[in-house]
Amino acid sequence: MSVMTAEKKKIHPYKFTLWVAMGSMLMMFAGFTSAYIVKRNQANWQGFDLPSIFAYSTVVILLSSATMQLAVKNIRNRNMQAYRQLLLVTAILGIAFLAMQWAGFVQLNDRGIKLIGQGSNVSGSFLAVIAGMHMLHVAGGIVALVWMLRNALFSKTRNYSAVPAEVAAQYWHFVDLLWIYLFVFLQFVS
Repeated sequence: MSVMTAEKKKIHPYKFTLWVAMGSMLMMFAGFTSAYIVKRNQANWQGFDLPSIFAYSTVVILLSSATMQLAVKNIRNRNMQAYRQLLLVTAILGIAFLAMQWAGFVQLNDRGIKLIGQGSNVSGSFLAVIAGMHMLHVAGGIVALVWMLRNALFSKTRNYSAVPAEVAAQYWHFVDLLWIYLFVFLQFVS
């Protein structure tokens, strides 16, 4: 009986690796936001308000988190059709999030907040690094979703293991929560 109890408490190696990676990402973004606070006190800091499209993108990424969780539920129930559809919807919402973020950067640029290059301000550059790194992590999640969808559509063997979906969902929820933190941070600190 104690052997079974010990086996149940083991964490899957993929999940453990993900938790280590998320810890390092969390530390990286904590460093970015800490540096942002310190640099904000410089004389040449240019304050700005985030365009409203960033709020809309927050809603989109939250919806994607819900669809991802539903995908996990459906693979656990072996409802592959719904699982595939929900993976696709999650990936589309992720792409929409990235497009909205890009549109927000274009709006900032049009307002005179140069993000990179000649004429850029340190505040815009910090935003570009912070949000750009987050967008890169979301893009990585989209690649994983597309890969999982490809496997679900074209694999000749039936695999009902929920572990890949659970790992992807944990990552997806993490980048969603990370964006909420960054959005709130940028709203109040910018």
